[in-house]
Amino acid sequence: MFDTRELGRRPGALKRLSRSVPAPKDLGIEVIGVREGVTVELDLRLESVMEGVLVTGTARAPLTGECVRCLEPLERELGADFQEMYSYPDADDRSRHADAGDDAEEEDTLFLEGDLFDLEPVLRDAVVLALPLQPVCREDCPGLCAECGARLAEDPDHHHDAVDIRWAALQGLAEATSDGEKDNAPRSRGVDSQEK
Repeated sequence: MFDTRELGRRPGALKRLSRSVPAPKDLGIEVIGVREGVTVELDLRLESVMEGVLVTGTARAPLTGECVRCLEPLERELGADFQEMYSYPDADDRSRHADAGDDAEEEDTLFLEGDLFDLEPVLRDAVVLALPLQPVCREDCPGLCAECGARLAEDPDHHHDAVDIRWAALQGLAEATSDGEKDNAPRSRGVDSQEK
């Protein structure tokens, strides 16, 4: 919770603050995120407007996760920008007295609780939207071998003499044909000795 008491309700009043806060639980997605309890650096700009307080800010935090191609651990720095309006609870603005068609907009409105505002939902949305959906350790990561799971970055020449399952029956036929040709091939020594 952040306090806006010093800002006052005079439109145009401005206050800047920087804070270091511990990261809340589940700040991320399945493969990458901000670990619970690590320090999140916040730079905030609070501006008093007619309807409430406009909060603009940047959050910086270390990310940990794993590469979606090779499953190796990775670490990154995250920077997420956000801006949110916190309305005064007693503000007499038109959106508070909106007709039924604006119910969804009214549900999304955040309100000050006394002179305090809760930044966690806004921070969570900003961080999750700034995360890479498919994090990779490097852009050209070749990933893992689909057959044996070997890391292809460590062995670029790695391969298997695999045949597409749809051609497997023909591979058996080709092997039988080549074995049969070897059996039926004339033996050069035998032919030479008969001619002499």
